[in-house]
Amino acid sequence: MPKFYFDPGHGGSDSGAVGNGLKEKDITLSIAKAMEKYLKENYEDVQIKMSRIDDTFPTLTERTNEANEWGADCFVSIHINAHTNTAAKGFSSYVYPNPGADTIAFQNVLHEEIMRAIGGNNITDRGKLQANFHVLRESNMKACLTENLFISNPSDAALLKKNDVLNQFAKGHALGLVKFYGLKQKTVSPPPSSTLYRVIAGTFSSEENARKQVDRLKADGYESYIDVK
Repeated sequence: MPKFYFDPGHGGSDSGAVGNGLKEKDITLSIAKAMEKYLKENYEDVQIKMSRIDDTFPTLTERTNEANEWGADCFVSIHINAHTNTAAKGFSSYVYPNPGADTIAFQNVLHEEIMRAIGGNNITDRGKLQANFHVLRESNMKACLTENLFISNPSDAALLKKNDVLNQFAKGHALGLVKFYGLKQKTVSPPPSSTLYRVIAGTFSSEENARKQVDRLKADGYESYIDVK
């Protein structure tokens, strides 16, 4: 049963990047919660821990320490990018420099599934990159940090204001984990067969009266017949 550690970037007094009426800390938490919901509703044997579930600010050290002590199989940190150049836009993912083959494979799958999920929005793919970020350096497991569009770019920000786009990002992250770890989809039990209720319109000792009742019901548009006991 794989253990997934989700880290919605920033939180509390640390709003992260701000722009176009948005705060990074709010968007990252929305995406992480949607990731958790999607996986728990659709896949079996998944354990998920989040660095925060509300507007609080665990330190970077607290986040990586918790993931390490829990024995997480992977660490996924969700962020929103920003730049002084408001033309900068798009999606990118990061791992720690000089990663092992397993981490490279993890980034490849996660990045590709996210780009596939958001592909209908004409989003720029800024590539699979490497950086000396604390959460990547200090985590003991496979770790990937995603930068989900630029809050400073008007067109990217317009997408980040749409719940369906945030859900696409969340689903892309989730499906990357599904593919990499080979998660088993939950089987949906078929609904119980419909129960039928029979209405008895009377019991008669006289056949003539029984036929009159059948005729009255048929005249009102109800299918009727005589059952002789």
